[in-house]
Amino acid sequence: MVPAIQNKKEIIMNMFMKKIIWLIIIAPAVYLALAWTKLPEKMAMHFDLKGNVNGYGSKNDLLLIVLLLTLLNTGIYLLLTNLYRIDPKKYAAENKSRFHRIAFAVSVFLSAILCLVIYSGAHQDIKFSPRLVLAGVGLLFAFIGNYMHNIKPNYFAGIRLPWTLENEENWKKTHLLGGKLFFGGGLLIAVICLLTPVIVSIAVFFTITIIITAIPCVYSYRLYKKQKVLN
Repeated sequence: MVPAIQNKKEIIMNMFMKKIIWLIIIAPAVYLALAWTKLPEKMAMHFDLKGNVNGYGSKNDLLLIVLLLTLLNTGIYLLLTNLYRIDPKKYAAENKSRFHRIAFAVSVFLSAILCLVIYSGAHQDIKFSPRLVLAGVGLLFAFIGNYMHNIKPNYFAGIRLPWTLENEENWKKTHLLGGKLFFGGGLLIAVICLLTPVIVSIAVFFTITIIITAIPCVYSYRLYKKQKVLN
């Protein structure tokens, strides 16, 4: 009974995401159109690590950036949501809904970044802080980590090492650990980046990213060597 209810909830959630995803993807373009008359002819387009302006561009430059990144966002979403179709692994169909949710999160992140760029262009008195982008990436890590333990073996997403791809137990244990690290590490990145100076945020971001990526890989290899000895 409980699994049936859970499956129904997942179906409803997937349908909801499919209906609103295109609104989210085109949101930056809509925002740009609404803000177009308020945008200055010359606006800040590039910032240093402290959020100070060190490069300017025109409204048309911003339009080109929004169009290109919207197309990129669309391409990434379509790629992630169709990976299961080209994956030769037997679990391809089971990964379908998980890939959809990860694709949804990535699209929301990219659209949010685009809207932030447009907002900073329309409000020249506001500094663009890289800390917000890093914090957003941290939250994206946490979201992916929440689903990582459920991803079945495949050739396109996850910790794809020779020994994880060829051994389901290795894949499962590696992604269980990786999911916990990405979830906790992502939240830690988000909090620290919002509360610390830019230089500290960047150092913390790359340090934690390397740690949460390296530990599952080392753990996976040690599992592989242990299983090899036992066999």
